[in-house]
Amino acid sequence: MAVWIQAQQLQGEALHQMQSLYGQHFPIEVRHYLSQWIEAQLWDSIDLENPQEEFKAKRMLDTLVQELQKKAEHQVGEDGFLLKIKLGHYATQLKSTYDRCPLELVRCIKHILYTEQRLVREATNSSSPGGGMLDSMSQKYQQINQAFEELRMMTQDTDNDLRKLQHNQEYFIIQYQESLHIQAQLSNLSSLPPAERVLREPALLSKRATMEAWLTREANTLQKYRLDLAEKHQKTLQLLRKQQTTILDDELIQWKRRQQLAGNGGPPEGSLDVLQSCRPFLTVSLTVCLYSVSHSTFIIEKQPPQVLKTQTKFAATVRLLVGGKLNVHMNPPQVKATIISEQQAKALLKNENTRNESSGEILNNNCVMEYHQTTGTLSAHFRNMSLKRIKRSDRRGAESVTEEKFTILFESQFSVGGNELVFQVKTLSLPVVVIVHGSQDNNATATVLWDNAFAEPGRVPFIVPDKVTWPQLCEALNMKYKAEVQSSRGLSEENLVFLAQKAFSNSSVNAEDYRNMTISWSQFNRESLPGRNFTFWQWFDGVIELMKKHLKLHWNDGAILGFVNKQQAQDMLMSKPNGTFLLRFSDSEIGGITIAWVADNPNKAERMVWNLMPYTTKDFSIRSLADRISDLNHLLFLYPERPKDEVFSKYYTPPLCTDISLFTLRNGFTTANPDPTGGNPTYMDHAASPSISHPHNYGIYPPMNDPMLDADGEFDLEDTMDVARHVEELLRRPIENQWSGQQS
Repeated sequence: MAVWIQAQQLQGEALHQMQSLYGQHFPIEVRHYLSQWIEAQLWDSIDLENPQEEFKAKRMLDTLVQELQKKAEHQVGEDGFLLKIKLGHYATQLKSTYDRCPLELVRCIKHILYTEQRLVREATNSSSPGGGMLDSMSQKYQQINQAFEELRMMTQDTDNDLRKLQHNQEYFIIQYQESLHIQAQLSNLSSLPPAERVLREPALLSKRATMEAWLTREANTLQKYRLDLAEKHQKTLQLLRKQQTTILDDELIQWKRRQQLAGNGGPPEGSLDVLQSCRPFLTVSLTVCLYSVSHSTFIIEKQPPQVLKTQTKFAATVRLLVGGKLNVHMNPPQVKATIISEQQAKALLKNENTRNESSGEILNNNCVMEYHQTTGTLSAHFRNMSLKRIKRSDRRGAESVTEEKFTILFESQFSVGGNELVFQVKTLSLPVVVIVHGSQDNNATATVLWDNAFAEPGRVPFIVPDKVTWPQLCEALNMKYKAEVQSSRGLSEENLVFLAQKAFSNSSVNAEDYRNMTISWSQFNRESLPGRNFTFWQWFDGVIELMKKHLKLHWNDGAILGFVNKQQAQDMLMSKPNGTFLLRFSDSEIGGITIAWVADNPNKAERMVWNLMPYTTKDFSIRSLADRISDLNHLLFLYPERPKDEVFSKYYTPPLCTDISLFTLRNGFTTANPDPTGGNPTYMDHAASPSISHPHNYGIYPPMNDPMLDADGEFDLEDTMDVARHVEELLRRPIENQWSGQQS
């Protein structure tokens, strides 16, 4: 809203030019009431010369119309009724005008914003173009601070005018009393001798006439002072209300929204300190605003975990932004936390009686607010809360317990002004999903991610759309992935195409084919993928868990392609030399990654691509990926042509640190008996390439039921003993180094 705030301060020709930008094609009222939304959109990302961008423009138009309709619905009162009709009319008008040519709407708004920015720059003689929408957080806060400085100056000015008016009124009263005294003297002249009366009367009459003229003139002046002062108070009040709307209805809502997106891995929500610094003026200006300010500034600074496990400690912090200024800390209030259901939250916001209703029992749920002198903050830190039990409601249809949403209600009561004003304040946490076992965590996380990503500000608790566009979900998945893996390397367009293929069971490799598609909640995390016993989200969440626990360094290095299916891996590798390999996520196992490599087929005169059975978190807890790749001598080049040691050697475990326990396998244990006559080692399920084999005089057990390759592997271990012999060579190599003296 930074541009619009400055545009409204234009004067003269600049103001005329700004006003001429608007008309029936785009009413100025739409610019005013949707200023924040308009300046927050990425209009420059839409190429007006590209017809394929029309879909983006159409989506912008539809959203703009929806925002107008929502703004109209929220208007109340007599004046609000007229505004409601007008905004509704504009919504219909814009829809009718631009529905067939949405790019023209984008062209119109881009022209308006560009011109406004130019006029503002020219008016302020700023050397900086400000760039884009001029809506960075620092610029927003600068505008807020500037507005409060203007308010301070206006208040100081009106305060000076008020003192001047009071002084003039006092002088007027003195002069008025003097005029009464003169009138009394004139009345007493009748009691005087005629000679004396004639002598004194002319002077008194002249003095009375002069006084009456002055009083009349001064009365008019005082009346004008009063009207001017009332007008200044009105302007101050309007600006104050505008600032209250900006901070309470816009900035704090956006702060809460950023906090919610941060739960999906978005950027930090930012400090509350700047917003708190805006409070003093609001709270001391008008008592009528005090309740709204107090209620709106009772904020959850640190949200409780959104996936909440029973019998597990959790924390939260609640902050009252106006607490220090109102001296609430002189009698520190107590805050109580209660868990309530979605239905109870709806009733609470409708002001229905929900006294003493809860959906569970929270231990250590009372906390006294603490005042920090240096920062002036008043907050309650819940450090050891625990959800003892939860009371669930009847679920609808296919809804599971991990789709049921609750919220933590924080409430308090405090007084100001010597207990003259008592305020009861309440605030709700972001939705939480309650689980009783760790196995429910990934499904609960899916519910939270969907809610955080697609909730609309000011919604009825806790409504979210059942379907969203695929690009919307991609944005949420990318945000979550980067945050969890702690990587600046996000999901590429190719990665997202792979995910779209998986989500929609589609073979298209064209990203544009998915841009207009929608994905439902059921497709996301209720229905299993074709031929699998897990959902799309469960598969993706498994990838995240594997990456953040064991493989994020390799992902950051670009060593893991990951989002590649078996056929794609084969097509990529068949054109490369033998020993070229890549790492891809398993299609058949949650949280699995497999090695695919190209090598000769020992049974046929041809080359083929082989796939190891997937490694999982359990495997990497035993031996790292880098060490496993080092163990496999037939792996030579990481796709497309990087020598494997160049990529992975910095992560190899030094040979002297190798421990026998590192070779523990999922289906058995190797026996590294230094005595060659000792027992034979068991079979290793992660085998080396069959492309090279050197016979050794070691016996092996028959293959186990658990195959070496992935569930869709191409070759049977029983077809060749070369594979088994090479496995023995692989197992023997590091151990042979340790006991070479004993075996010689």
